[in-house]
Amino acid sequence: MDNGHEDHVGGGERAARRDEAVRAAVEQGLLGPGIPIVGLLDITGIRESAAELRAAFDAVVAPGTPVLHAFAVKATPLVPVLRLLHDEGVGAEVASPGELALARAAGVAPERTVLDSPAKTPAELREALALGIAVNADNPQELDRIDGLMRSAPSRSPIGIRVNPQVGGGSIEALSTATATSKFGVALRDEGAREWVVRAYGERPWLTRLHAHTGSQGIPLSRMTDGVAQTYALAEEINRRIGRRQVDTIDIGGGLPVNFASEATTPTYAQYARMLREAVPRLFDGRYGLVTEFGRSLLAKHGTVVARVEYTKSAGGRPVAVTHAGVQVATRTVYAPGTWPLRIAAYDAKGRPKEGPAVVQDVAGPACFAGDLLAEGRALPLLEQGDYAAALDTGAYYFAHHYAYNSLARPGIHGFAPDGTGGVAFATVRAPQTLEEIVAEAGGAHATALTTLRTPDRR
Repeated sequence: MDNGHEDHVGGGERAARRDEAVRAAVEQGLLGPGIPIVGLLDITGIRESAAELRAAFDAVVAPGTPVLHAFAVKATPLVPVLRLLHDEGVGAEVASPGELALARAAGVAPERTVLDSPAKTPAELREALALGIAVNADNPQELDRIDGLMRSAPSRSPIGIRVNPQVGGGSIEALSTATATSKFGVALRDEGAREWVVRAYGERPWLTRLHAHTGSQGIPLSRMTDGVAQTYALAEEINRRIGRRQVDTIDIGGGLPVNFASEATTPTYAQYARMLREAVPRLFDGRYGLVTEFGRSLLAKHGTVVARVEYTKSAGGRPVAVTHAGVQVATRTVYAPGTWPLRIAAYDAKGRPKEGPAVVQDVAGPACFAGDLLAEGRALPLLEQGDYAAALDTGAYYFAHHYAYNSLARPGIHGFAPDGTGGVAFATVRAPQTLEEIVAEAGGAHATALTTLRTPDRR
């Protein structure tokens, strides 16, 4: 793992913008003794990633092919982020009523929204179908439920079935969605499943989409490509066997892995799109519309969590920097450090990149358990009291998903961009959580509820 300041191909400009933003955050009072942790989002980088995604698939699809890139809201469920992506031509893939509410608050139109979830309630389905949102049914029972809703109130929503091509997992079992026993979709290799899918389309002319998601962190591109190829082959089989071109759109999901080991952006959308075109060329000949659902790959590289070093000490001869970023913002890293290691960059008390020889040290968080470590045995310039430690590549699945251990407050999040005069301008994405809000979430309005609840006297 590197120190976070090296000029890697594809990441040098991004690293320079980050360094300027950390310094400016300290200078402008967004970070300091009274505000010891903050999340920073690189607006320029997010715009660039959205443009790279659009360009990658524009380069491989036939002219005029309808393509919807729908951001997986779970990756960074923040309304200003969804609005920024909307302005960059990216829709929303939602998996809960909460995520749908966020997308609607951001102004994402129903026709640019896709609902995926393995546990949709009747109310969720009814709302989506009433709005005209695309829905991917996860299983036969859900399709039966949609049948009833369509009979009572026909919908203009594009509707499909999610299938699991069962092509296998990757290096992170918990994120492998296309294993033999994955909870998602209709398992195509199970006995009778493929025939059921074909029959389902034949009996329902309004089923016009087919969906599969085989990618995620730890999944090789070859396996992702195989999943898409098998989904395309199924779409062709369905249309051939029912004698009409009913499936008109294929949703290939997202899941492009992110390189957390350096500044480099690899793999790229362009590499993946070219690999898909080579493996499944007819998918891109204009006969099928295309939907993608990328999340982590759009945001991860453009977020940074910066935390003040409150104290330093030594334990067992190893220096330890105790910071304000730990399990509450980097839950996966703390509980599974071997799977989710993060690069750490060191900054001095003025927010400038820290200089000095590398020293092996631990970077600890504020929570009250021994394993609350952002990094263990990491070689960095020696962190001192008042310095800052930055957890890099945390724009997705980190500062937007708070783990309220020790009732630690959710940090504020700010987007940054050049101010046009050589400086850095910030915009609030989410205000820091207040103590009053923590108390309210913890039932503060019901403080006496349990003491006033009386058990009947049974004497």
